[in-house]
Amino acid sequence: MNIPDNLLYSSDHEWVRIDTGKAVIGITDYAQDALGDVVFVELPILGGVVNSGESITEVESTKSVSDIYAPITGTIIEVNHDLADSPELLNEDPYGDGWICAIELDEGSKLPDLLTPEQYGELIAS
Repeated sequence: MNIPDNLLYSSDHEWVRIDTGKAVIGITDYAQDALGDVVFVELPILGGVVNSGESITEVESTKSVSDIYAPITGTIIEVNHDLADSPELLNEDPYGDGWICAIELDEGSKLPDLLTPEQYGELIAS
């Protein structure tokens, strides 16, 4: 499984890239592999306020429908509209073109206990 060193991870198999006051969110290579072929992505609501651990969207695959959870608290400020027409981007490029949304971090908010790449690797190995 591909686990980039420059990201943080949730135990729910989302990745987080912190970028000047916002966090870009997607699902991990492990998650997309477990889902199988993704056929539909319900886009998150732009401007929606989310709390860490809340469902922000659903992904439908040939195997199941799965919730995607917010790994941080904040406001959704960007949505990857390409996923509406090309949900397979989650399978093909989960860490690049398959990103799901960007969340603006609440001022003064602290990052939850996200996993380092090493910790995430241990989680999926067990």
